[in-house]
Amino acid sequence: MSVIRPPVIRSALGVLDRSLFSKLINLSAAAIADKKNISVWKQKLQKDCTLLVQDRIPGVVPHPDEDLAAKGTKCLLLDPKIKAGVPETWTPTINEGVASKEIGVIPYVLPLTYDYWSYEDVMRSLLPPDLRDEHDGIPTGFNQAGHVAHLNLREKFLPYKKLIAKVLLDKNPSVKTVINKIADVGNESEFRTFAYEVLAGPDDLEVEARENDCSFKFNYAKVYWNGKLEGEHSRLIKLFKPGEVVCDVMAGIGPFAVPAGRKGVFVWANDYNPESYASLAQNITRNKVKQYVRPFNQDGRIFITEAADMVYAASTNGEHAVSKLNRRERRSRHANSSVIEKSAHTVPDLLRTPIPPTISHFVMNLPASAITFLPHFRGLYVGREQLFAPHTSTKLPMVHVHCFGPKASDDGKSLVDICERISVEIGVGMKLGDAENTHEVSVLEVRDVAPNKRMFCASFRLPAEVAFAARS
Repeated sequence: MSVIRPPVIRSALGVLDRSLFSKLINLSAAAIADKKNISVWKQKLQKDCTLLVQDRIPGVVPHPDEDLAAKGTKCLLLDPKIKAGVPETWTPTINEGVASKEIGVIPYVLPLTYDYWSYEDVMRSLLPPDLRDEHDGIPTGFNQAGHVAHLNLREKFLPYKKLIAKVLLDKNPSVKTVINKIADVGNESEFRTFAYEVLAGPDDLEVEARENDCSFKFNYAKVYWNGKLEGEHSRLIKLFKPGEVVCDVMAGIGPFAVPAGRKGVFVWANDYNPESYASLAQNITRNKVKQYVRPFNQDGRIFITEAADMVYAASTNGEHAVSKLNRRERRSRHANSSVIEKSAHTVPDLLRTPIPPTISHFVMNLPASAITFLPHFRGLYVGREQLFAPHTSTKLPMVHVHCFGPKASDDGKSLVDICERISVEIGVGMKLGDAENTHEVSVLEVRDVAPNKRMFCASFRLPAEVAFAARS
């Protein structure tokens, strides 16, 4: 709505005077003579397209006259094109209401304060026009981990970083601390942590976050966490079936592993970062999935083959999880038990789920370098060919490897390039297609990382000539 705009303010760098954002908006309102008819006239004026439609502004307000307001008289705010003293701007519906004395069109002054304006409104008022070009806009995106908002400001916005942080803090009640990254992830740490500066709030990065109905606790400065990946976490977790084994090679603090464990999926979860491993172990206990999720702290290259061996050994040893049957399962089990069992009260209410001998999925969420780990799948199941088809119905593991690449083009070249990178590392020709088909890779675009940089997930069934090759 053109008349409802924040004031234009050009304050000194870092100065935020909230009082300057108070503004009076001159509108008109339909005063309803009988408050019982408010809903009737609201419907009529909505059909007439003459009501004010604006986010966070109520359509029904008390009458501006205090005495009438005290008696319960209400008004409906009207579109700015309707002028109280200019009948020529009224619609036939308004004219009808005025003629019958059911409504009156009166001036209405709407006060708006700093609290009303959104973060974007405030920043457009404060930042110089040359910083708000069509391509870059204003800095709006941030990652949130618990109470911490993590900015990654472009250089041109750095002079305004404190101002930006103050407004962001004001407009996001769940945020208590605002930080800005001052080095690229991975530039200073092999554990994907980053150098940062606190722009607003306390220097407290011990956070708690919720995702996929699980609670995660960690120090945001010491581990990798990206709340924007929740959709990707959910997508893959939905592919995992209860009772299967998943190997999470770069598990972080457990956003794949812990929810999968809650689902009844066995997960061998590994992270090379000791801090991530400690948080992963804590989150496994915190979410009560110790029966299903096992944490490890190893180099992922070594872990890939060791996990396959460990899972096989656990299955051979008869290791399993025990859970209580739900009500439907108990009814079914009791209904199918014999009369002798029922009378002897021997029908158990516990479900025993054995660990299978093979891994169904590998997850490799380290997009900067995960593809280079693929050579370590050679010989994964050498000597254990009898565990898989055609000897059994079990398929070789599905590998989900995350990577970076340029924005997908119409000709699909960027996706083909990912397949070629996989082919080079795994030593077998792979082509773009359906992951369920031999030697084919499905590539899904996960999210934007930069203007011409995307995160992808490439999935493929491990080729038999790789899985059963001699180990190097």
